[in-house]
Amino acid sequence: MAGGMRGMNPRQMQKAMRSMGITQKEVPGVMEVIIRTSDKDIVITDAEVVCIDMKGQKSYQVTGEEEVRAQGSAGCSESGPAFAREDIELVMSQANCDEETAITALKEADGQPAEAIIKVISR
Repeated sequence: MAGGMRGMNPRQMQKAMRSMGITQKEVPGVMEVIIRTSDKDIVITDAEVVCIDMKGQKSYQVTGEEEVRAQGSAGCSESGPAFAREDIELVMSQANCDEETAITALKEADGQPAEAIIKVISR
């Protein structure tokens, strides 16, 4: 039979995974996931998180909507709006600026990319 485990039903798959020491559970009640880098926060909203435990080694699978925020602004009640990655990249490419400048311009332009581009270019 070709295809490996493709023909297994979910119950058989779970049993096979347990026999190999692998368990997976959905993490309940997750609202958002924050990935903090040195220069920005990647915030996953409407997040679904699954914890996969392989013999004591835990991995997390995250799905949801991605937003990019200025570094350190995630989780602050006064952090202001988050902007779609596409809007930030559009401002950066059209105004030939860095990400921080693009985010600042988007904040000043109430999230309107065209207005943000004009603000950066006219400085």
